[in-house]
Amino acid sequence: MSASTESRLSLSTILLLVVPPLLWAGNAIVGRVMQGVVPPVTLNLLRWVLALALLLPLAGWVLRPGSQGMWPHWRRFALLGLLGVGSYNALQYMALKTSTPINVTLVAASMPVWMLLLGRLFYGVAVTRMAALGAVLSIAGVVVVLSRGDLVQLWALQLVPGDALVVLASVVWGWYSWQLVRPRPGTEPAHIKADWAAFLLAQVVMGVGWSALSSAGEWLLLPPLPDGEHHIQWGWPLAAALVYVAVGPSLLAYRCWGAGVARVGPAMAAFFSNLTPLFAALMSATLLGEPPSLYHAVGFVLIVGGILVSSRP
Repeated sequence: MSASTESRLSLSTILLLVVPPLLWAGNAIVGRVMQGVVPPVTLNLLRWVLALALLLPLAGWVLRPGSQGMWPHWRRFALLGLLGVGSYNALQYMALKTSTPINVTLVAASMPVWMLLLGRLFYGVAVTRMAALGAVLSIAGVVVVLSRGDLVQLWALQLVPGDALVVLASVVWGWYSWQLVRPRPGTEPAHIKADWAAFLLAQVVMGVGWSALSSAGEWLLLPPLPDGEHHIQWGWPLAAALVYVAVGPSLLAYRCWGAGVARVGPAMAAFFSNLTPLFAALMSATLLGEPPSLYHAVGFVLIVGGILVSSRP
């Protein structure tokens, strides 16, 4: 990929890449709130089933049999569905069950590093000094936000199994993002890729299948509950959460992320993902009635600085 393709950031491209972390920050908060309301893998399944229902009127033609549909290319969409739909979000929801939000967002800040490593190892994309410096600045900004400007707090962090799930989720998302722009020749039909709803629906259909298998395994491992208790607490809170995660972090975020990655490449787009913990901190501060602090501004400057530095040819 040329420097002109991956390095130039127009205002519209910046907007495309800022919207997903904003929506994903809300997703992290909702995922935490839903702990104890619905099992994490089941939450991921319900989220994408609703997203599938919303996509069907827009691009149902892609499910029809024949050469114009997705089925001749089912392997391609099965892989994308496994990575982007069936695995990534389920791993995040599972991590929030055993880990704290600070740990989850801090470990997820390694996203640019994994994106650069995957690009170098498997796609032959060189890691420039500016990209490496940008990664350092971006991660430093996340650390400042999460430590509230006091780095001593980082020593108090304790790693738990959920943190390993976030690392795995970051690697999975990196692979998914590279797959969006570097498919194997002949595996991706142009007419489906040109229709964002059809392209996403083809992934979601396969992803729902993977999610259903994972959810079935989850229910087999759930402990029995006393009479009168249920693993899913049906009600308006769950319904509202599902509507949000299906429309915002799923449809809108995936649409914007795919378009943004197509413009600048996954390595550059990864730096924008580090805005997620900043947005999450601001949302938490708003919900708790706490005004933003100086460290929020410092973290924002470092994260944006990392984006700008890495975008230089």
